[in-house]
Amino acid sequence: MMKKVGVSLMVLVLLVAVDLPRTAEAVTCSPIALSPCMAAILSSSPPSNECCDKLKEQKPCLCGYIKNPSLRQYVNSPAAKKVASSCGVPFPTC
Repeated sequence: MMKKVGVSLMVLVLLVAVDLPRTAEAVTCSPIALSPCMAAILSSSPPSNECCDKLKEQKPCLCGYIKNPSLRQYVNSPAAKKVASSCGVPFPTC
């Protein structure tokens, strides 16, 4: 019984730690980092794990990409929104 409580407590601590905002980590905004998502955006294929990881990493940068006239058409497209949704990344309202 004690072992189950310890394991449950450890899992809870890990879940809370994963959900904490990462304000200390600076993100380098680079649209090139989203290149693993191009196949999913340009076709109907599901996004790869690498794509989803990069999309989550670049999430703070998405509004900047949307405001950039040369990137807007790709980042704000229905296909890109579908990829974001598939990755569990809420699409920003900028």
